[in-house]
Amino acid sequence: MNSNRKIDLMVNKSGFVQRDISWLSFNARVLQEANDPSVPTNQRIRFLGIFSNNMDEFFRVRVATLKRMAELTSSKTRLNIHMENDVSEVLVDLLHIVLKQQSEFDRIWANIQLEMKKDRIFIKNDQQLTKDQKMFVIEYFENEVRSNIIPLMIEGLPELPYLRDKSIYLGVVMQKKNSAYKQKYALIEIPSKTLGRFVKLPTPKGETHIILLEDIVRVNLPYIFSYFGYDHFEANIFKVTKDAEIDLDNDVSTSFVEKIQKGLKKRRKGKPVRFVYDKEMNSGLLNYLIKKLKLNNKSSIIPGGRIHNFKHFMDFPDVFPNSKRKTVAIPHPSLNSAIRVTDVIVKKDILLHFPYHSFNAIIDLLREAAIDPDVKSIKITAYRLASESKVINALVNAARNGKKVEVMLELKARFDEEANLEWKAVLEEEGVKVILGIPNMKVHAKVCIINKRMHNRTVQYGFVSTGNLNEKTANFYGDHCLLTSNRNIMADINRIFYFLENPLSHASALQDCKTVLVSPVGMRKKINELIDKEIKEAKKGFPASITLKLNSLSDVSLIEKLNQATVAGVEVNLIIRGIYSAKRQTKKKPFSSPFAISIVDAYLEHARVLVFHNGGNVLMFISSADWMVRNLDHRVEAACPILDNDLKKELLEILKIQLSDNVKARILDPEFMNNYVSSPGRKRIRSQQEIYNHLLKNNR
Repeated sequence: MNSNRKIDLMVNKSGFVQRDISWLSFNARVLQEANDPSVPTNQRIRFLGIFSNNMDEFFRVRVATLKRMAELTSSKTRLNIHMENDVSEVLVDLLHIVLKQQSEFDRIWANIQLEMKKDRIFIKNDQQLTKDQKMFVIEYFENEVRSNIIPLMIEGLPELPYLRDKSIYLGVVMQKKNSAYKQKYALIEIPSKTLGRFVKLPTPKGETHIILLEDIVRVNLPYIFSYFGYDHFEANIFKVTKDAEIDLDNDVSTSFVEKIQKGLKKRRKGKPVRFVYDKEMNSGLLNYLIKKLKLNNKSSIIPGGRIHNFKHFMDFPDVFPNSKRKTVAIPHPSLNSAIRVTDVIVKKDILLHFPYHSFNAIIDLLREAAIDPDVKSIKITAYRLASESKVINALVNAARNGKKVEVMLELKARFDEEANLEWKAVLEEEGVKVILGIPNMKVHAKVCIINKRMHNRTVQYGFVSTGNLNEKTANFYGDHCLLTSNRNIMADINRIFYFLENPLSHASALQDCKTVLVSPVGMRKKINELIDKEIKEAKKGFPASITLKLNSLSDVSLIEKLNQATVAGVEVNLIIRGIYSAKRQTKKKPFSSPFAISIVDAYLEHARVLVFHNGGNVLMFISSADWMVRNLDHRVEAACPILDNDLKKELLEILKIQLSDNVKARILDPEFMNNYVSSPGRKRIRSQQEIYNHLLKNNR
């Protein structure tokens, strides 16, 4: 790729980094972790799984969206500033980067397998088994696998059967050795969701041998198809990634739930946006599949290695001698000796930092409310829940104990729509009032309010969080959660629920929020005002600073505003995990840009924190919202102030540690170099470990 084309790829015509290119740069940082020899082997494999899972979602959502845009718009029509360049050109650029990253992925995986050999850990395929291992595989297939597979004979069918988006398939070519003309094609869905992907084999002492489920199926192909009398088999893995968009029809007689259900059915039959296959696949079968899937030269047809759906490798068996013991979550010092969480937070605010602090405090709070005879009601929002949700269990128990329980359940949470429909049925069966969201808008705020009668008065308490109420992801997502009974905060959470209960007649409720910043009505305006205040202070020669921690920063107007602040002399520090649509500097338009880093480590940095110097009276918010158009203008989000001075100091110390990271922090720039922060001669600071040590010390 020539240098001019490289510049076009990186930025649009207004000079902003393309959002999707920036996201791929984040996934490159995930690959860096997989490539880091200082990271334990099991974690390196997990990062490869994360990379693969990210890429699947990228194709389902972003590439699918761009392809729809390309179909709907002419080359002269641009839908937004991030798409000023031709959409078809952007798709070509994206695929070019994806192929390069896939090549790097393959290289890293080959190196990891060499490391595994040093530990005498081997992944065996169907051609590498000993006699005893083959007998084990045949027996395992008979006892565990056979009843979970249904071979599909596809040759001669007018169209392919429905192929699941998240599954892998074994494409089988059957022949008779005495005749090359007599052959048949078949497909077998690998039942990894039911059985898992990995099976340990009988092995010599001191070694570990693992076989993938698809190779167990390969061994048993002669048994599966014995009826046909074929004696030669070729079998290769492939997968299809489909458009994940849910189209909701406008039929006014159809309920919102029915629309979601219809949308899910349509998604299952969505257009393929990527076809990934084993490059050793039989050419006849490959061409047959491409034709039947209606793919063409504009489709993302990607040759790969023998293994696909690498996301399963996030759950690779822990068989490594160098795997580190899991860090134990720290009980919060204010809650450690308390009999009840409730008794503490009605007296003072508590700030939890996940995954360093235990999520049990949230579960305990809800369980206490469920059995407390003085608690009258619980209202809570839910976006993504754990599969065996303790949060739901607590809410169900509360309803059974006569509490008035109300759950705002976001049915449009992407990829969780089906699970949330199931939770809706569970909750309603137990008498819980379920609010289903707002048409054309997602509810992404993470808030809870509990009403209790104490000494003949109503006391309100609850929490505001940056992350989902999911006890599973709380073990590896970095988030903050404020437990509080502050009257002003609770009053605004009441207003949020008042709006959610009837968005049409209570439309003004969000505008009445005075303490909590809420989108889509007031958050953007307030953020602009706070930045403008820092700019004015800097121009007067007074101290001025802004520190932001976000998952994504792509809102063009706010990026411009931050650049203005930097030029004015405001110290702007950014910690951005993923998308960062920075403006690219040129010789004609040089300017001061904010200091921006991205931290990728064992935990997923998921928290959003906003800090403004504010003339020395620091303003600090934790938020559910990234600085993207969708979050600020098209979602219900909440940014909650941290009002307690001790909690401000605590959170500022955590941000200070993260900004000092010189082990896992990368410098963000429009050239996507992903260079590590370098601090020669300074103490090595790995922020996630330092934060854990800091909180552990405070706990003691």
